[in-house]
This record gives sequence, C-alpha cells and structure tokens, in this order.
Amino acid sequence: MNPLVSVVIPCYNRARTVELCVRSVRQQTYPAIEIIVVDDASSDGSAALAASAGASVLQLKTNSGPGAARNAGAEHARGEILFFLDADVALEPGSVAAAVAELRSTAALGAVCGVLRPESLLSHNLIAEYRALQMYHWWLAHEGPMTGLHTALCAMRAEVFHEIGPFNPDLRHTEAPEYGHRIRQRYDVRSTAAIAGVHDHDTTLRVLLPKVFLRARASAAEVRPGEVLGGATSRVLASGLVLAAALTLPAPLVAGVAGVAVPLAFAAGAVALDAGIYRRVLADRGIPFGLRFAAVHLLYQLTSAVGAVLGTGQRLLHRAVWRAAPSVGASR
Repeated sequence: MNPLVSVVIPCYNRARTVELCVRSVRQQTYPAIEIIVVDDASSDGSAALAASAGASVLQLKTNSGPGAARNAGAEHARGEILFFLDADVALEPGSVAAAVAELRSTAALGAVCGVLRPESLLSHNLIAEYRALQMYHWWLAHEGPMTGLHTALCAMRAEVFHEIGPFNPDLRHTEAPEYGHRIRQRYDVRSTAAIAGVHDHDTTLRVLLPKVFLRARASAAEVRPGEVLGGATSRVLASGLVLAAALTLPAPLVAGVAGVAVPLAFAAGAVALDAGIYRRVLADRGIPFGLRFAAVHLLYQLTSAVGAVLGTGQRLLHRAVWRAAPSVGASR
C-alpha cells in the first residue's frame, strides 16, 4: 500500500505562482497525496487561488514566517510522509514518488531534498536567469549526502519530524539550516535530482540583494558549532576574496600601478574557486551572457560577505556581553 504523503506548502503573497505549484502536485504520478497550503496571512488573495486549484487551505491570523507555517501544516497533516514545498516552485511529476522511494530505502535517512532546474518558472530576465543557474549548479553539486538542509522541496517521514521537533518559529532566514543541523545529529540527509522543480526567481537586484544580505547576516549571527558558515567552504572563501578585492580597490592610490595587482589577485582567486560554475555557464549560454552572469555573481558574493561580516560581529558582541554578564552581577 502506498503511504499517504502530505505536501505542505507555506505561502505568503504568492498569488503569482501558488496555483501552478498546487497543480504541479496534483499532476504527480504518485497516487496518495493530500495538499495543505498554509497561508501566512497573505494580502494578495493567495489563499483563494490555492483553494480554487484544489488544495486544503489553512490560514494563519498573523504573518509568522515559513518555519511557523510549515509547523502548522505538519500539525494538520495526516500523511506518513511530509513533503515541504515552497509556493513558488512547480514540482516535476515524478518527484513525490522519488521521495517516497528514497525514504523507504533506509531507516537511516532522515530527510531527502530535491534540486531546482536551471530556469525560472515565470520570470525571465538577467537576474532571474542568473539566480536559476547559480542555484542549479550549487545544488546539483550537493547531490548525495548533505551537510545541511533546504526546504524548497524536501521530504521526511512524519515520525522523524515529530521526533526532531518543529522548525524554530523565531528564525525567519535560517530555520532550514538550523533544522538540518538538528536532524543530522540522528539521521542522514541527502539530495537527489530525481526530486526536482522549477522556481520562480527574483527579477531585480533591489529584491535579490537585500534577501542575500539578511540571510548571510542571520546565518553568521546564528551559526552553530560544527557548521560551515554559508555552506561549502569554497563558497565562503570565494565571497571573502570578493570582499577583499573591494576593500583593496584603493591600493593603487598608495602603491601606484603595482597596487592594481592586489584587488585583481583577490578577484582572480574568487573566480578560480567558482571556476566550475563559470565554465558551465559559458558552455551553456555563451560569452556575452557569461560576462553578465559573472558581474551579478560577484555583486551577490560581495553582498553575502558584507552580511556575513556584520553577522559575525553581532554574534561575537552577543557572546562578549553574555560572558561579561555574570561578572557584572557578581560585582553588585
């Protein structure tokens, strides 16, 4: 017998995509699915659109964040397996079946995540295409065992979810890696391209870069022992080198022409660390697009590095205040 799968879709102001998301779940090859859209106090009619597409809709009274929305959906789910799916992702038809097969293959597997395809669902311009390609190449690089967790498309047994506990509702930008850290204390986590979807990506730097900054700052401020800040070490180092390149741009004013080599060396190091991504983009899309991709990617990395530096400072300051608190109290 096929175990019931509860697809839980947190949704906040996704009127543009939520119908496509729900319909993609209804078109799955797997036969036993319930669809729960948790409307996180949207103001754009998302709830009505989700209901019209065939989902059961749970509405939260106040905007509480994706972690709280997933928790609410999990509480109302009847399935043996929970499949968390973002409302701006259209799922490929065999994804739920693949998730069930993966989870039934071994009890040691706590969660299985999918990948996003290298195109944007509805938005098509440089920024959306950049983000689609960047996330595709980064996520496919992690096919197999994962050190973290992403919840754009992720499945786990309901019993595992209840054993590990709910997502931390206080975290709005880092609830997924924090949950991944907890689940990996007891279970394996892996990613597979057999679970896949197409994401609707941001179309402007004005929208994308603040998200990048906030997530990087929050990740650095809340990083836990044993975790690698920002994911793979090479990514963290590459972003750091881009920041170093930006900070040393005035070097020619001090060292003359020879100073030009300093920021160029840092930038070259960053590009070398991401050489695989650049090669694939150039091969697939050509030099003109590859150069535009590189410009956006360097700006993305710079923003991420600045956020991480500020978040690290925030974490260290908090630690210093916490350590000083007992001595302050003892002196009174």
